[in-house]
Amino acid sequence: MPGRVKKRSPLKAPERAYIALGLEGSANKLGAGIIKHTPDGSTHVLSNVRHTYITPPGEGFLPRDTAQHHREWALTVINDALSKAGVSLHDIDCIAFTKGPGMGAPLVSVALVARTLSLLYNKPLVGVNHCVGHIEMGRQVTGAQNPVVLYVSGGNTQVIAYSQQCYRIFGETLDIAVGNCLDRFARVINLSNDPSPGYNIEQEAKKGKRLLPLPYTTKGMDVSLSGILTSTEAYTTDKRFRANGPSAGDGGDIITPQDLCFSLQETVFAMLVEITERAMAHIGSKEVLIVGGVGCNERLQEMMGVMARERGGNVFATDERFCIDNGIMIAQAGLLSFRMGYETPLAKSTCTQRFRTDQVHVAWRA
Repeated sequence: MPGRVKKRSPLKAPERAYIALGLEGSANKLGAGIIKHTPDGSTHVLSNVRHTYITPPGEGFLPRDTAQHHREWALTVINDALSKAGVSLHDIDCIAFTKGPGMGAPLVSVALVARTLSLLYNKPLVGVNHCVGHIEMGRQVTGAQNPVVLYVSGGNTQVIAYSQQCYRIFGETLDIAVGNCLDRFARVINLSNDPSPGYNIEQEAKKGKRLLPLPYTTKGMDVSLSGILTSTEAYTTDKRFRANGPSAGDGGDIITPQDLCFSLQETVFAMLVEITERAMAHIGSKEVLIVGGVGCNERLQEMMGVMARERGGNVFATDERFCIDNGIMIAQAGLLSFRMGYETPLAKSTCTQRFRTDQVHVAWRA
């Protein structure tokens, strides 16, 4: 059997250094990042600044209030990014912004800032798919070559693999995303939103001692998470539930918030590991790349690592600088597109709340 011929990348080495400004604001994180591609093929993160809109415990973030936060902080965050990078907007080659998917009002607020800067400084715009931004930054930081990607965040849950200049979706959630599931349960038990509900659930889960039965809903390559959320919430009305932990007169059969956090995490993450392993078997890959805000979860990384090692593979993940929504990932994906000759005309610089990962032409990969 002849060996596989390695395809040559269509992305040529730049003749000079290119610098891009990336603006992200698809949810409650407002980010600005500046990245540099040099002629020797290296990539440098010059700055990566982020500001988060945090609501009181028990509350989520509404699109209108989140958009107002982004408008109020946009100039501060962008100026901070430029200052840390030691460059001015005149040095920038292109301005990349999140075109979608995401929440409508926050997306539009950040796109408006990108358009304004583009017109003021006569810089080309590049609209970026949020999911592709996560993947490209994950590949850049970890060095993963051709992994199966598990993209898990507040608004998205997808298992993805690359083929023929497209990121193909092998499986996804049929209802709510895993981050949304965790965040909503955090609100039920009144956990703080600072720094994030998912992080606080992870910390509470470490104290859990009891694995409670919950629906395990994988449907082929897809998962369903709304039922497990409802079932976990139902335990909070059980007569055995103790919101403040066990008291002196309690017997052994009690349920604590920590037990619920532990059970929810273990069950949901097991479902995600299962569908990721199926995708790995299907395409013959030995690499898994976890991206998105939930990808910071150390328990998810640990469970995925056990599965990958059993298959003789590796798991790749990044820390919170690149997992959580940020501007630098938008700058990276935008600059790759720009170097392939792609620009977004001003008339088409609109936002798309349902911008699918597999709708993007990944022209920079072979």
